[in-house]
Amino acid sequence: MGQTKTILGEKVREALASVVPITVIVLVLCFTAAPVPTDILLAFLIGAVMLIFGMGLFTLGAETAMTPIGERVGAHMTRSRKLWVVVSVSFLIGVIVTVSEPDLQVLAGQVPGIPNAVLVGAVAVGVGAFLVVALLRILFRIPLNGLLILSYLVLFTLAAFVPRDFLAIAFDSGGVTTGPMTVPFIMALGVGVASIRSDENAAQDSFGLVALCSVGPVLAVLVLSLAYPASGVYVPTAMPAAGDSRALWGLFLEALPRYAREVAVCLAPIAAFFAVFQMVSLRLSRKRVLKIVVGLLYTDIGLTVFLTGVNVGFLPAGAYLGRQIAALDQNWVLVPIGMLMGWFIVQAEPAVHSLNRQVEEITSGAIPGKAMSTSLSIGVAVSIGLAMIRVLTGVSIFWFLVPGYLAAIALSFFVPKIFTAIAFDSGGVASGPMTATFLLPFAQGACEALGGNVVTDAFGVVAMVAMTPLMTIQLLGLAYQMKLRRTERAGQMADEEVIDL
Repeated sequence: MGQTKTILGEKVREALASVVPITVIVLVLCFTAAPVPTDILLAFLIGAVMLIFGMGLFTLGAETAMTPIGERVGAHMTRSRKLWVVVSVSFLIGVIVTVSEPDLQVLAGQVPGIPNAVLVGAVAVGVGAFLVVALLRILFRIPLNGLLILSYLVLFTLAAFVPRDFLAIAFDSGGVTTGPMTVPFIMALGVGVASIRSDENAAQDSFGLVALCSVGPVLAVLVLSLAYPASGVYVPTAMPAAGDSRALWGLFLEALPRYAREVAVCLAPIAAFFAVFQMVSLRLSRKRVLKIVVGLLYTDIGLTVFLTGVNVGFLPAGAYLGRQIAALDQNWVLVPIGMLMGWFIVQAEPAVHSLNRQVEEITSGAIPGKAMSTSLSIGVAVSIGLAMIRVLTGVSIFWFLVPGYLAAIALSFFVPKIFTAIAFDSGGVASGPMTATFLLPFAQGACEALGGNVVTDAFGVVAMVAMTPLMTIQLLGLAYQMKLRRTERAGQMADEEVIDL
């Protein structure tokens, strides 16, 4: 119990360091350029506190439950040596964890032209299918960049024929679906599957699952947009109205049970799948099972508190700030302010911590978590700056996505393979609930104030956030490779000097 408290304290401190910078930025804006009503400001501050504790509990739960389940299921599944078992079980896992992703419900609400159940089902099938492809890639040692080239070639070809109103939403779906519930589980599953291989590249090939699973939702929404041509409709964010402190707290108390039910429904399929797998195949000790059950409970409570704080406190504040700043005479400041927010907000994404930790463990510290964090922050800052330019100008998202992905795929031929896999994974990881419920509303509020088309110009923020880390992480890999070569050359020269002597 004492050890759990210590670990929880560490997780809360990590969350505190992640959330405080964006909170300070918002407060500075509120008291200077973009004044907001007191109830929205207080809701934001309460949301920040809930965010810190929720993220701390969630990351603890992900470590003690989601990761062990994923690793053990992946290892047991592939030890059977039966291809049909790998295909059927991995497809089922992909569907289950996608349906378990809370952010998918947010996406479904943004696309009223398609029934929610149809959209959720299609996206889940898309993720399941691409998870099968990703796991078979690990088993058969298929190069990742070849699969990515083929996948994005299909996506961009199909995108040329879909209604314009669905384009940005479709590419947003790829980042939103790989959120805090799916990423720890899918990444751990890759580690488990790779563990049965004995070659030196096995650990490196465990990355890339999130990258390929991000393709499935985009493809699903693009296909559905052809079957359901009704355009997406933007519903402005409702601002919290609280006359006193009791009414303000009531907003959170009213939302908490709703998100508790939502998270419980999302976690239930994963818990049920683990229970069945435990009885049929895993047969872990009672102590291990109890630890995983407690971890699932931490995940449940943490994600409930996190989503309540983000949706009730952060979402309205983001939308209102966007409107206020866009209404200024110098509304071009949206670009630097958005970049500053993007730099810090990626550190508050729960799944980013899971990725950074796993990268550092798999590479034995060769790629430190701090370097990953800095590269992600640079990428997200650039992406939010570009997204704000889209809001101001109304330029099509295609003008950014096509060159961006072409550059990312071109880089994949010059950097170590592990950096390509990590880069494409990080794109999906960086675009989580914080992006969807603060930066996206910020862009929507700004676009609304400018009189633009919110569906075509503001949506796409998540897609932009998912794109730029592909380049920054691979550039980190290029720098790492050059440093390694310099070190090797220096070592060779030193050896030659010793021989000469």
